[in-house]
Amino acid sequence: MQLAELLKDWPCTVKGGSIRIEVLGIEDYAQKVKEGDLFVVRKGTNDDGFKYIEIAIQNGAIGVVIEDEKLLDKLSLPVPIIWVPNSLKFLSYSAAKLNRFPAEALQVIAITGTNGKTTVSHFIGQILNTLHKKVMVIGTNGVFINGKEIDLDYEHLTTLQPKHLHKIFQHGVSKGVQYAVLEASSMGLSKHRLDDCSINIGVFLNLAEDHIEDHGSYEKYKAAKQILATLSERLVLNGDDSFCRTVGLQAKKPKVYFGLGNRVDYQLQLLADGSNSSTCCLQSKKGQKVFTLPFVGDHHLQNSIAAITTVSELGFDIEEVCQAAESLSLPKGRLQYISNNLNLDIYIDYAHTEAALRAVLQTLKKTVKGQLIVVFSCGGDRDKAKRIKMGAVASKYADMIYLTTDNPRSEDPEVINSQIAAGFLSTQKYETILNRGDAITKAILSAKEGDTILIAGKGHENTQTIGKTQIHFSDIECVQSVLETKLNMG
Repeated sequence: MQLAELLKDWPCTVKGGSIRIEVLGIEDYAQKVKEGDLFVVRKGTNDDGFKYIEIAIQNGAIGVVIEDEKLLDKLSLPVPIIWVPNSLKFLSYSAAKLNRFPAEALQVIAITGTNGKTTVSHFIGQILNTLHKKVMVIGTNGVFINGKEIDLDYEHLTTLQPKHLHKIFQHGVSKGVQYAVLEASSMGLSKHRLDDCSINIGVFLNLAEDHIEDHGSYEKYKAAKQILATLSERLVLNGDDSFCRTVGLQAKKPKVYFGLGNRVDYQLQLLADGSNSSTCCLQSKKGQKVFTLPFVGDHHLQNSIAAITTVSELGFDIEEVCQAAESLSLPKGRLQYISNNLNLDIYIDYAHTEAALRAVLQTLKKTVKGQLIVVFSCGGDRDKAKRIKMGAVASKYADMIYLTTDNPRSEDPEVINSQIAAGFLSTQKYETILNRGDAITKAILSAKEGDTILIAGKGHENTQTIGKTQIHFSDIECVQSVLETKLNMG
């Protein structure tokens, strides 16, 4: 596509060079610029792309996009300089246009919420697959087509950058995908990553205090989440959550509410729960249906009804949707059970907020036979206020706690853990083991038959950030290694 065509419908000022040159790609990391790419200068949290313009040109950039109008007169480059009012918005638009707006060929569902985005997105994907539809799920755990993870070159973020997202949409369209289900993080929304995704349904799950440092305040965090309402044609909202209710009141567009309580369009009532399943009754404008979900716990029921409502609102028969929901399975790292021969119930979960940790512990407490042992910490350089709250939640349910490291980043993990421990009951038994692998090993080897172990905070992740270094570490691999060693030892 020629630069002139790319810029035709976008407010801009061009200085120097030719706008008849061919644009092959869009890139905002100078080091990754390839011959034919248009380099977009943006200011990040810790760095400024302006410093890397020369590197981008050396790598083959055919033009440079800036948002600081004062630089137009100061810069002199061998390629066109394009001023746009907002670099992030232009990144979104140009990535979509270069890929011929592939989202328009898809039904796009975007999901936001402090907790549950990954689970609900995979639940929607699984239901659609069971209903014989081709679906792509994009989010924290990776990119999946019809439940199978695909290996593509992209930066792994909860909400992908537009330069990767629209290429992945295009790949999905080429494979016959009909539906795309996305996780819409507050950061992704505030950085305009989903501005040009033609979102058909925006799903709002919940809101709890998280990512406050990223946005500057709780109000700004809420405002970032609400952006999804403006980008979506229709809304599916959790009627049990006050924030989601507020979004619904303010949004002047078609909407439905789901939940476990009253005053909702899709209500899920628990009739009976077993050790691993819940018999439920769905009451909706489309009728009533009794069916069994393969989970226990209110948060699983909330995530299930969110997915059921969304698929129903896509136009599917509610009885078929509920029947499909009976075979749902949790995605990797979400209350993932690790089988073993030690008669231990070992679970790995991504819970890294107060609400998520409470939900998981409440669920496990229903089935625990012996002691409940929890291994966790909190991430560094963010959300410090939640640490004492997470400590209080863990202490309410756990018999034994092993404090360790999550992603401490630049913070002292001892300080992080002392802030968590400030929320513990005075009678709480706990031990601090900073090496996460050692903490997991101690938890498993010291457990007795019938005990339940929850390893929380990292779930599916396979890296750990300590200082500025990122090392390979997987809770799942660590547990399996300990179990294998224990088995070999007899």
